Amino acid sequence: MLPTSGSGDSVVAHQVDVAYGRDVVVHAASLSFDAGTVTALIGPNGSGKSTLLRAVARLHPPKSGTVTFADGEDLRLLGGRDLAKRIAMLSQNRTAPGGLSVRELVEFGRHPHRSRWGGRDADGAAAVERALQLTGLTPLADRPVQALSGGQAQRVWLASCLAQRTGLLLLDEPTNHLDLRFQVEILDVVRHLADAEGVGIGLVLHDLDQAAAVADRVLLLEEGRVTADGPPDDVLTTENLSRAYGIRVDVHRDPVDGRIHTRAVGRYNDPALRA
Repeated sequence: MLPTSGSGDSVVAHQVDVAYGRDVVVHAASLSFDAGTVTALIGPNGSGKSTLLRAVARLHPPKSGTVTFADGEDLRLLGGRDLAKRIAMLSQNRTAPGGLSVRELVEFGRHPHRSRWGGRDADGAAAVERALQLTGLTPLADRPVQALSGGQAQRVWLASCLAQRTGLLLLDEPTNHLDLRFQVEILDVVRHLADAEGVGIGLVLHDLDQAAAVADRVLLLEEGRVTADGPPDDVLTTENLSRAYGIRVDVHRDPVDGRIHTRAVGRYNDPALRA
């Protein structure tokens, strides 16, 4: 039987500023990633989505503000191993050490759970197998990571995060480089973790239709500020998206599946502009 991840974790960021040197790139951002809830961060390039996610994961210390668990526990007070048992993050642009197989890289996710000296991890093997299965990597488990395509490597890093078995999972563009099948399957995994296991999920997405389909809650960022926060119906509007992206974005609901769909309108899609 596969191990369960236990109860989900909730994290609250309050009035967070994040800076690179003297340049503040996230301004007074307040948000929460809640147990059993999928929260999507959207917005144009450079709006601060990934930086904010990294600040919540304690990979980029905020210049001001607080990041705590729902019970008020400050993340800064936890040791690295203890934090890694509660929060996992899939970052962009990871590079695998040479010579590793897919399985060996996924096993890295079990590091926080191994005893300090003996390396004992009773649930490790089952957690790794589960992560390989969820990401469709079981047939590739013994293949060298360096022999994989970009999309396959992306799934390996995601599997490593899943093997970590945390109550909060932060994903920075998890569908990047993936073909259509695995985009859908990874988003299905996200929903499963939230619905069936109570994991809190925060993810950065550029595909607005994916955000509408998978998220319970959407945060729209513009120039480092959260300008809209709520259910997809409230945030994914023509007014909000057209303002944020600087181009007209039409929003409609599919009469068959009831889902929100978006369409950015440029001159090739607008007869009036094309003329």
